[in-house]
Amino acid sequence: MAIERECTVEKAVSLFKEGFSCSQAVCAAYAEHYGLNRETALMISGGFGGGIGRMGETCGAVCGAIMVIGLKHGSVWAEDKEAKQKTQSLVGKFAEKFKSRNNTIRCRELLGCDISTPEGFKRAMDEKIIPTRCPKFVRDAAEILEILDCGVRSEE
Repeated sequence: MAIERECTVEKAVSLFKEGFSCSQAVCAAYAEHYGLNRETALMISGGFGGGIGRMGETCGAVCGAIMVIGLKHGSVWAEDKEAKQKTQSLVGKFAEKFKSRNNTIRCRELLGCDISTPEGFKRAMDEKIIPTRCPKFVRDAAEILEILDCGVRSEE
């Protein structure tokens, strides 16, 4: 199982390097483990890259990881308070661990520029900030999913 987990972390990084957004890379790397096909995962997570629609807000890798937590632990019944509580708790723990590695979960702070502005986006492109910095955030998100046992489905 450890090898499969490592492979899934690498798959997330590889998907990002292929050109998928950070949110797509994390979500799609894990989706099939939870019954969601790759294409649907890529479509659902597509709008979250660049800090949600390139607004520079919550990092897309973080958003993708939150989707994975929901795939594993999310509720499917409105009255399932236990699943809701577990999901919220894990999202909080995930955010804490991501912040401990990167000081923030905000895209513009992680990148050091505001990609929601034309000037900031141009700077990010000219200086190749996204392909330089974001693979680490994708890797961190996937590794933290594994630490929290929210990544590859464990034998239960």
